[in-house]
Formats: sequence, structure tokens, C-alpha cells
Amino acid sequence: MAQKIREAEGILRVLPKPGEKIAPAEGERNVLITSALPYCNNVPHLGNIIGSTLSADVFARYNRTRNWRTLYICGTDEYGTATETQALKEGLTPRALCDKYNATHVETYKWFELGFDYFGRTSTPLHTEISQEIYLNLAKNGYLERLEKEQTFCEGCNKFLADRFVEGTCPHCGSDDARGDQCDVCGRTLDAVDLINPRCLISKSHKVTTRTTAHMYFKLDALQPRTEEWIRKSWKEGKWSPNAVINADGELIDARLKAGLRPTPVTRDLSWGVPVPHVDGKEHEGMEDKVLYVWFEACIGYPSITANYTPEWKQWWFNQKDVRLYQFMGKDNVYFHTIYFPSVQIGDGRPWTMLHHLSTTEYLNYEGGKFSKSHNRGVFGPAAKETGIPPSVWRYYLISTRPETADAMFSWADLIAANNNVLLNNFGNFVNRALKFVVSQYDSVIPDSGDAPGPYSPNDEHDAEFISDINNLLKEYMDAMDAVKLRLGLQTVMAVSARGNLYLQSSGLNKALMAENPKRCAQVISRALNLIYVLTALIHPFMPATEEAMLEQLNGPARAVPELFSNDLLAGHTVGKPEHLFKRIDEKMADVFREKFGGNKPKEDALAQAADATHVVPGMSKRKAAAAKKAADKAAAAAAAGGDKPKSAEVLAWEQKIAEQGQVVRDLKAKTPKTPELEQEIAQEVEKLKKLKAELADLEKSS
Repeated sequence: MAQKIREAEGILRVLPKPGEKIAPAEGERNVLITSALPYCNNVPHLGNIIGSTLSADVFARYNRTRNWRTLYICGTDEYGTATETQALKEGLTPRALCDKYNATHVETYKWFELGFDYFGRTSTPLHTEISQEIYLNLAKNGYLERLEKEQTFCEGCNKFLADRFVEGTCPHCGSDDARGDQCDVCGRTLDAVDLINPRCLISKSHKVTTRTTAHMYFKLDALQPRTEEWIRKSWKEGKWSPNAVINADGELIDARLKAGLRPTPVTRDLSWGVPVPHVDGKEHEGMEDKVLYVWFEACIGYPSITANYTPEWKQWWFNQKDVRLYQFMGKDNVYFHTIYFPSVQIGDGRPWTMLHHLSTTEYLNYEGGKFSKSHNRGVFGPAAKETGIPPSVWRYYLISTRPETADAMFSWADLIAANNNVLLNNFGNFVNRALKFVVSQYDSVIPDSGDAPGPYSPNDEHDAEFISDINNLLKEYMDAMDAVKLRLGLQTVMAVSARGNLYLQSSGLNKALMAENPKRCAQVISRALNLIYVLTALIHPFMPATEEAMLEQLNGPARAVPELFSNDLLAGHTVGKPEHLFKRIDEKMADVFREKFGGNKPKEDALAQAADATHVVPGMSKRKAAAAKKAADKAAAAAAAGGDKPKSAEVLAWEQKIAEQGQVVRDLKAKTPKTPELEQEIAQEVEKLKKLKAELADLEKSS
């Protein structure tokens, strides 16, 4: 199909060549983007995705539509006690556990169409090398000190226990299953040595005592004045989003800063982690048997993952002059990105590229409550694809509800309404109406509008107001996106498409206009199609698959965001076949999805149902009343027996194995043709599934 597109610098998007490593250029705008590294012992839910990875992806894609050199880095955070304890529960090695969950994260993000330039992990040799180098520099610069303290020690394991390897009775509320770092019942932060009747997670029969041990600590207090000075400067220059460190008046409000920062540990008694490097001197004796604390080395994952992407990683991370660093995270990660890691960078002494703009979100909750993996409540991992709702719709809805200033609530009804009322009726309707008209009335070829190539005049005889409105909306869009106000940017895109719909309506685009005023009709359809071309660039950050479909229908290459509305698709350009960009979702599906992702009902619900069942309605027959009481007694007995109590980690792990094996069987049964070899393979896998179910039944009995 013939393409006739205006040739001018900056119209088309500059796409990297296959295999090309993106590098910053001196004197140009270079954007380095990171999203908080997801911890590699669980499955991400929608709140995790909107809180960091999706938001960062939208901003990265926007920068690419401006033809700015952009590098988006992320990966899984894999070391630490949480990984070791989860591996223990699942009967895996820490490495095998990280391999499993890293694959789950990759699968999830791929389905959501997240366009990382590189998605890595922290358990790599380069991560060890860079982390150890920073540790050595802190030691050389006098920012490490040795401190001794009491720590739990397991005589059965013959080793010190990290906080998450200890359970016991909470000294504050008396809960008997408090962890060594926190009690989930009263929410208090704990020190493992304060637990009453401490137990080793590896074996409850082991005797747990306390012994004195030494660790190295990072002297945050010594760096506090320099860190505070940097915070005030970067917050002002980078226009950080509101967070708990500094308020809109530039006042430092973080409680730790106000109380005075204290030395914080940088080593741990674990086997899964970055080994502590050797440092000469009595103060550092015995440290080689320990590992670096995960909170110390986690943020170092950003440069180390970049180093795994390109050997020229220092061009990005030691380039304060030409690189701007944008970091995306949920509000619970703010301290480590604005106080802790910047202090490490300052103490290291090298000219690190440091945070320019901080973008944080509040929490996304689920249908009146919270996401809960243990209760199967909410959408986790790649489960979103089970709904049949396309990734573009998910991306649109999540960004439109992005909790930028306050907690937000995920709602199935709102998701469906967003698809039907906004995407289908507004955006999709405008694109489809204009394309169908040019295909049916002009044989798919853009007619001669009489407009010269280039920006439309804001003083146009017919469309001055329309052209000015679009130019104003383009400026509003770029201002919003430059300021990382992603939700506002998306609202502006929808305002552009709504203005396009209004333009077609007010211009009276139809066959009658074509017959009565062919010149004006050609002008209207040409300008409408050029607005659709603009919309491809505007929608790309939010819905890349939608942009791809639009470009295919327009028969145009990817374009950059223009500063002015222009005539770029010229007369004689042939468009492709129009297709609907979105499909209607039945509103009744909201109830189906709520049931599917609503999770397990808690014990209290069973008791409430029992109470409801005992209520005898006036006029109820004796037979019905007796039946109601019998049902109530049964429900109450089940609830009292703890039928809905939280499942053990072993049971959850076995259920996961059964689910995975069940999928293997379903995939095999779906294959055709049904050969004898296939039937034999199916039978073998079914036997494996039966065995797993039998083992789960035994496990549930024993627990």
C-alpha cells in the first residue's frame, strides 16, 4: 500500500536497531528509569504492578515518543531472609525458588506489555562485584563500624538465626506466632531476642538461646547533614511527588531524620547473599563468614542490572551532568530511595548519578478490601489473562485509577465501564468512524484537502477553534507527562479523542457533505485522519498494542509526539482495513469476576452465616425451622473447628504444585491429533496429579 508521509526531522519515532545497547549522549536529554525491584519470593498483584513497573513503563514509553535517549531497568531482588524462609517452606533451594518466581514475574510483565530495556536479577556475579566495591569504599572512607549485640542462636543448627528464622510469643500482645522482625497481630516491629519462648523455624525441637555477635554497621548519622542537603536540592530540582520525607514546603518530615539517623546494620548471618569482602584490620575480623544485608545491597541492583545489560553501564550511573534518574515505587519504599541509598552513594565517594525525580503511589486496594495471596483475594500474576480482557484495557484502567495522591480502589464494575464507555464509545468510535469513511467513500486513499504539508494554521477559515484546541491539548499532555502526572496525561489523551468526535459531528461528515461540498469533506476527513495519527503517539505509552493496531489500520510508521497539530499523512496515502479496537464487555461479568477472584471466605463469615441461619422468621413452619437450625449447627461446628483457618506454607506449596500439574494435564488433553503416544503421556501425567492430590490429603490430615 502506498505511503505518503511528510518528510521532516522529528516526525517519526527513532527506534533502536535490534541488539543495539542504548547509551547516553553528551549534551542531550538522557533519561534513566528504574522501578522498585520486586522481591523474588511471591507473585505480583495489580497494586504492585501499578505502584512501580507499569507506571515506570508508561513514562519510559512516553520519553521514547519524544525521541529522548531512554533506558528502563528493572529486575528481581533475590537475596535475604525472606527468600531463605520461603525456600524452606516450599522445599526448594534459594536459587531454585528465585528461578521459579523470576520466571513468574517475567511472564506477568510480558503479558502486561511492559517494555523493559532489560529485566535482570540481583543474584549475579556483577551484582556481587559492584556491591562489594561499594562496601569497600565505605570502609575506606570511614563510614563502617563494628558493633556487638545479642542475637538469637539455635543450638540445634549451631548458628545465629536471622530475624525471619525465629518465631515465638509477642512480648506486646501475647500472640504465639510472631516473627522475629514483626508481629502480624499487633503490628509491632520486634527484635528477635525479645520474643518469649523463641522457636527455630527449621525445627521447633531445637533449643534457641541468645549469644553476642558482631556485625558491621553503616554510619548513617555521620552522613545525615550531607544527605539532608542533597534531599532539599534534588526535591526542588526534580519536583518529587508528595512523599513521607519532605513536604510541599520543603520541610524534612521523615521521623527518622527528625529523631536523628542511627547506624544501621549492613551484614547478616546468612548463607544466601553477597559475601562480605575481606577488609584488613581487627575491626573487620570474622566478617567474611557473613553476607551483606539485603537492604544494603538491594538498591545496588539498579546499577548492577544495568551492568548486566551493557559493559558501558558507568556512562549511565556516573554521569551527573547528562543523565536524569527517575525512580518509581510504592510509598513503602520511599525511605530506601531518598535517604538510605543516596547516603550510601554519598559515602561511597564517587560521582554517582543520583535521584532526580521520585514518583510514588499510595496503595491500590481490591473491591472494598485488600489484596491477599493467602486468601486468593484479588488478581495476582498473569491471572488477569484468565478474564479474556485484553492487556490494553487493563493498562488503561490501572493508569486511570493510579493512586497518585491517595489510596484507590480496584472495581470490576469500573473496569468494565471504562472499557465500554470510554475506550469503546469515545476513543474507538472516533478512530473507526473516520477510517471507515475514507475506505468506503475514497477507496482507502486520503483525498486532496488543499492543506499544505506541515502545521495547520490556528487562523484557519473553518477549523481555527478545533486546531487551537488540539494544540492546547498537546501542550497540556506534554506538561502532564513531563511532570510524571500519568493519570492526567491519560485523561488528556481521551480529551483529544473526544474533541475529534465533536469535530466529526460538528463538521457533518457524511455522504451528503461529500456530494454538496467535496472540498470541505476532503479537508475534514484528512484532518481527522491526521488527528488519529497524532493519537497513535499519545496513546502509545498507555496502550502500546492499541497503537500498533491503529498504525496498521493507518498504514503508517511509528511517530513522535508533535508540538503542533500538522498535516503529515498527505493526499494519496492509502490506509489499511478498519477494525474495531475494543469489544464490549457484558456488565454482568463483574459478578462473575468478583466470584472468581473473591477468595476464601474468612471464619467470621461462616459464623455470621450460622447466626443468620438460626434466625427463625415469624410464620416459618416447624419443618423449615428445624432444617434452618440443623444447617446453622453444621455451619457453626465447621467454623468453630477452624475449617477456614489459614493454610500452612506446606499446604499452599502443595496446592501450587497441583495447580501446575493440572495445567500440564489440561494442555496435553487440548492437543490434537490424539495419538497413542499422546494418550500414554496424558495417562502418566494424570497419575502424577492423582499422587499429588493424595499427598495433599495426607498433609492436610497431619496439619
